[in-house]
Amino acid sequence: MVHKMNHQDGNDKGGDNGGDNNSNGGEEEVGPQYLGDNDVEEVINIQENSEAGQLIEDIDDMELEQEDEEQEGAETEMVQDDAAVVFEKHKGSVFCVGIDPAHSSLVVTGGEDDKAFVWNLNTGDTLFECTGHKDSVTCIGFSWDSKYVATGDMSGLLKVWQVDTKQEVWSFEVSDLEWIEWHHGAPVLVAGTAEGDIWMWKIPSGDTKHFESHGSTCNIGHILPNGTTLVAGYEDGCVKVWDLKTASAMHTIQGHLAHTGSVTSMDCHHNNMLVITGSTDATAKVVNISTGKVLTTYNCALETSTDEEESVEAVAFCNSNNLVATGTLSGILTIWNTNSHTSRHQCKHQAGITRLKWEKDSTNIYTCTLDGIVHKWNALNGSLVAQWHGHGEDILDMALSSDGQSIVATSGDSKARVFKEQIQGR
Repeated sequence: MVHKMNHQDGNDKGGDNGGDNNSNGGEEEVGPQYLGDNDVEEVINIQENSEAGQLIEDIDDMELEQEDEEQEGAETEMVQDDAAVVFEKHKGSVFCVGIDPAHSSLVVTGGEDDKAFVWNLNTGDTLFECTGHKDSVTCIGFSWDSKYVATGDMSGLLKVWQVDTKQEVWSFEVSDLEWIEWHHGAPVLVAGTAEGDIWMWKIPSGDTKHFESHGSTCNIGHILPNGTTLVAGYEDGCVKVWDLKTASAMHTIQGHLAHTGSVTSMDCHHNNMLVITGSTDATAKVVNISTGKVLTTYNCALETSTDEEESVEAVAFCNSNNLVATGTLSGILTIWNTNSHTSRHQCKHQAGITRLKWEKDSTNIYTCTLDGIVHKWNALNGSLVAQWHGHGEDILDMALSSDGQSIVATSGDSKARVFKEQIQGR
């Protein structure tokens, strides 16, 4: 409340009487004036009747609205998390992940923080850190028997660690590293570089072979199931088939037969005869390894999209059916029939696809996307089987355990998440 004072003209005793108030003959000096309840003329309720009261009410309303918005924001930030285990040791984007093939019990991850960790898949406990890298760790992998784990950074420094002793047993330095892959039946490691060279080493002795570059970055490479042949894809769209024993090129797909954009993805069929390659030119090509001939070219582009949006980021053959899958940055998963070379289904995602992998001995396929979601699809009818949420940013890599029980996804949110197949996502 505010008290409004009642000022009366006659109360000023030093007014118009003509006297000098400062002279000895004037009236007595007037002291302080005090107001009592009888002097109150009107009581004003600011909260109800004044503009100031309205301002206070507006401020109160603003505070309440802000509190409501903060509560709503907190609820929005509570992302659904279907992960059974969350690994949080990295301090930046986690670029790559691998699961040990022999036991399905260990995971290796590499990240933007120049670190790689080997950790327990079921508990998230760290087994050991792979130290000494000079740049982001972008390439990792366990050997076929899970005895060794390899880590490679962007600067070209590669290291191999013996898992049971947690000790580094080998290292080598190349130019900027693009990819690494272990042989599936021998302690042999292969790597491709930005300068276009391919290197092969026997571990831990370090015996080396070199596959010469033709001047273009070697983006990706895979060893065929026969164990003697390597297929490599290059930035200029070229695809080469290499003999691992002689380090010589058996076939080269180039010119008008090659991709018009960079080769981004690749997979080999279990029969050793077919390879599929994906490219930034929005196509995928199926190549016969024996003849070096391109059997077909799949157009994966949508008419309304740009080539960049339609980059084919992931490809994979199904081992249990005559199917092959392609995934694009526009979020289109296409299931193709390898006999008729026709599209069987198209499955639309809300964000771009970064990885896809077939379930072992099944026609189910997993995809991960830039909105942080892992999806499971039935490739025979094109239906969505399950989803797993939890990542707050792009999923950058994904691995499936050989026992079929676990999915591990890594993200730009600095975390790796383990999703269990028996815990169905929503």
